[in-house]
Amino acid sequence: MRKNKVDIITLGCSKNLVDSEQLMYQFRKNGYTVAHDPEKVNGEIVIVNTCAFIGEAQEEAINLIVGMEEAKKKGRIGQLYVMGCLPERFMEDLQRELPLVDRFYGKFNWNELLGDLGKSYYGASATDRILTTPGHYAWLKISEGCDRTCSYCSIPLITGKYRSRPMEEILLEARSLTDKGVRELQLIAQDLTCYGLDLYKKTVLPELVERLSELPGVDWIRLHYGYPAGFPLDLLRVMRERENVCRYLDIALQHISDHMLHRMRRNITKQDTFRLIEQIRREVPDIHLRTTLMVGHPGETERDFEELVQFVKDIRFERMGAFAYSHETGTYAWEHYRDDIPDGVKHERLDCLMRVQEGIALEWNEAQRGKTFKTIVDREEEDYYIGRTEFDSPEIDPEILISKDRELTPGQFCHVRIEAVQAFELYGKAIKLA
Repeated sequence: MRKNKVDIITLGCSKNLVDSEQLMYQFRKNGYTVAHDPEKVNGEIVIVNTCAFIGEAQEEAINLIVGMEEAKKKGRIGQLYVMGCLPERFMEDLQRELPLVDRFYGKFNWNELLGDLGKSYYGASATDRILTTPGHYAWLKISEGCDRTCSYCSIPLITGKYRSRPMEEILLEARSLTDKGVRELQLIAQDLTCYGLDLYKKTVLPELVERLSELPGVDWIRLHYGYPAGFPLDLLRVMRERENVCRYLDIALQHISDHMLHRMRRNITKQDTFRLIEQIRREVPDIHLRTTLMVGHPGETERDFEELVQFVKDIRFERMGAFAYSHETGTYAWEHYRDDIPDGVKHERLDCLMRVQEGIALEWNEAQRGKTFKTIVDREEEDYYIGRTEFDSPEIDPEILISKDRELTPGQFCHVRIEAVQAFELYGKAIKLA
C-alpha cells in the first residue's frame, strides 16, 4: 500500500469519466498523488466510479468491487469507496452485500467524500479537472439527466430530470480546455438534442455549437448522443457551415419497426426515422452517422428483427453498435412487460446484426483505399502511430494505423493516405502535416 496515493477506477461512459477527472483535481489540490485506472492498484485510498446502465455493467462493477475488498483484506490497499450510478440505484443493497466498502456515494454527492476525509473541497467549478484523455482532446459535458421515458432505460432513475448547464459556463470550460492545449471537444450528454429546454425554454444546441466553433484553438467539435424525436434541424446548418464541427453525429435509434418503437416509447415512427436520416444526409454531405440498436426488447418478433436487419442493410450506417435488452428494475418495461425473449435468442440476434454491420463496415473501408484524410494522431505504439479522422470518435470507432515513415507526435494533425483496410481499422501513410 502506498501512503498518500489515491487510485480512481472509472467504469462506464465518458460522463462518468468527467466526474472522475473533477475528483482527481480535488485530491491533487489536497496534496495526494492520484492515479487513474492504474495497472497496479495499491493506493491508501481507492475509489471505484461505477456504471449501472444494464446488467452486464452492474456485474462488471460488482466483480471489481469484490476484488478490491479482497485486496483490502490482504492489506494491499487502504480505504475503499464506491461512487456513481450503481450506489445511486442500489445503495441499500450494496451496503448490505459489500461490508468492506468504507462508504458509498451516489452520482451527485461524491464531493462529500472530501469532507468525510477531513479534506477541503476547492470550489465547485466544473472547469477544474485533471484530464485522463490524451492532452489534445477532452469530453465536455453539457447537461445531466434525461426527461425521456424510453421503456427499457434506467438512466432517468439514476440521474433524474434533465438539467442543462448554462451556456456561458460551458464556454468558460471550453476556453479553459483550449488554454491547456485541447484541440478537439467531444460534446456529451444523455440527450444533446434537449439542451437548453429547461434553462432557455427552447432547444439551443445549434447556438451552443456555433459559439463553441468560434473559440480560438478549437479544431474539431464532435457530437455524441442525439435523440431522433424533436431533433433540432438547425444544427445541420451549423454542421454544414462550420469547418471545425465534425461531420459526425452519434444518434441512437434503437429500432425501426413501428411495433417496437411504440413498445419502446420512442415517440417516433419508422417513416419519421427514414425522413430524418434522409434530411441529415442531404443537408450535411459526407456526414458519418453512428447509431446504437437494441435487440431482444420484450415483444420483439422475428418479423420485427428481420425489419431491423433490413433497415441496417438499407441505411448502411457508417458506424454502428448494438446491444441485447436487459430487464432493469424500476423501468417501464420492468413494470409492464414480461422479459419474453430468451437470452440465447437475444444473443443470436445480436451476433447476426453485428455480422451484417461488419460486412458493411468492410465494404465502406474498402471504398476509402487510396483516399486521403485529415487525421489527428492520438498516440504512438511500437509499430504505428494511431490516429483518427473527423469521422471517428475515440475508443469506439475505427482507427488509422499510420506507418512510421515520418516522425509524428500525439495531438498533431496530418493528411494520411489509406493504403490497406480491415473491417474496423485502416492502415495509412502520412503524406504531409495539416
